[in-house]
Amino acid sequence: MQMPAPDAGVLARRAAITARLREAVPGAVIDDPAETRAYECDALSAYRCPPLAVVLPRTTEEVAAVLRICHAERVPVVPRGAGTSLAGGSMPTADAVVVGLARMNAVLETNLDDRFIRVQAGRTNLSVSGAVDGAGFFYAPDPSSQLACAIGGNVGMNSGGAHCLKYGVTTNNLLGVTLVTMAGEVVELGGPMGEAAGLDLLGVVCGSEGQLGIVTEASLRILPKPAGARPVLVGFDASETAGACVAAIIRAGILPVAIEFMDRPCIRATEAFAGAGYPDCEALLIIEVEGTPPEIDEQLRLIRAIAEGFAPVEFRESRSEDESRRIWLGRKSAFGAMGQINDYMCLDGTIPVSALPQVLAGIARLSGEYGLDVANVFHAGDGNMHPLILYNANKPGDLERCEALGAEILRLCVAAGGCLTGEHGVGVEKRELMLAQFTPTDLDAQMRVKDVFDPQWLLNAAKVFPLAVSAPRREGMRNAA
Repeated sequence: MQMPAPDAGVLARRAAITARLREAVPGAVIDDPAETRAYECDALSAYRCPPLAVVLPRTTEEVAAVLRICHAERVPVVPRGAGTSLAGGSMPTADAVVVGLARMNAVLETNLDDRFIRVQAGRTNLSVSGAVDGAGFFYAPDPSSQLACAIGGNVGMNSGGAHCLKYGVTTNNLLGVTLVTMAGEVVELGGPMGEAAGLDLLGVVCGSEGQLGIVTEASLRILPKPAGARPVLVGFDASETAGACVAAIIRAGILPVAIEFMDRPCIRATEAFAGAGYPDCEALLIIEVEGTPPEIDEQLRLIRAIAEGFAPVEFRESRSEDESRRIWLGRKSAFGAMGQINDYMCLDGTIPVSALPQVLAGIARLSGEYGLDVANVFHAGDGNMHPLILYNANKPGDLERCEALGAEILRLCVAAGGCLTGEHGVGVEKRELMLAQFTPTDLDAQMRVKDVFDPQWLLNAAKVFPLAVSAPRREGMRNAA
């Protein structure tokens, strides 16, 4: 069905807003409907909505100018890094201006002595490590989308990655940010030289999903590269057995740099896609340790002893750089490989490591009940699940069934003592599930923080908070303003 054309008043308002934006940020405004369609969704592509306009600033000052205009005109704003969000975190609304940070990709300062790097928020995750690699340093968080995802989005979603088991997620490696509020005020939070006194506002902003302001610059902790690293690949005849092995390794006090899990559907897909040479088994773990050669040997000896108690079908230790690359090749290719098979929805509920066996069994049971296949690939060491629900986007009812199954899996994670999201964020995808984890009182406290930073509720509207809970407050705050 063709949508009705906007009336003359709406068109005139759009023209006035875009004219003001063009004056403030020349050469950075996109409002042609054919071109704004490139920004109508993020990696949760099942939902789409072209924005009113897109602005691509290059500096913090330009971001502030854009927000001052939108604040004065009461225009909603959606921050966008690289659009890799899997939860609809950067999906716009029709009345919103998207502020894209792709042009803000510079390295602003590198300090090897004090071990930090300051970058603009549009710089990609992988290129941060690339900027200091030659000096023997790296940036630890490494999401699977690290080739494309932006640091601003990493801060917004508190992203992790395969190596977060040892080094932590974004909040553990974030020293400070430059934040622009909805009113266009530029605020410095934290900094590379230690925590600021008073409230931990940096901790509040990290993981706030663009609800409180737009991060334009970030100071990040960089670390010396380890003396060496070596992965092993361990295959099992049941997913639950692999989960139990993970729990046993963590319980023994061993801290690998990464423990990654893949089940049979994912193994088969990645083998067809990347040919990494994985064994034919029901589940496998990729376990990587770091240190000097003697340290690596001792850690792997302990891990092998634990794994043998679970009767692995294979225990393959890397003996060369090429073998290490091939062991990681399939894991890094997993999401692309699954995308060649079918449409899928990727979840990221997080659970206690000890609950892995029963949650994996529960996912298998729910998969059978809903008649949709689920492939599992995730950061097993910290219990960050990534079930991939396969469905056919062209089959009527399949998307709705997929969403219903996803909701049940996330409720299962919460019931096991976990939470709705480990790094993808709530966005649109999990918005209506927030009451499965939080009480109304909890949500009210969170929304009071939003009230302080964004009194008109213009930033990333209709995300994170259930609509029935947030809509009355959102309308009330805008009317009061």
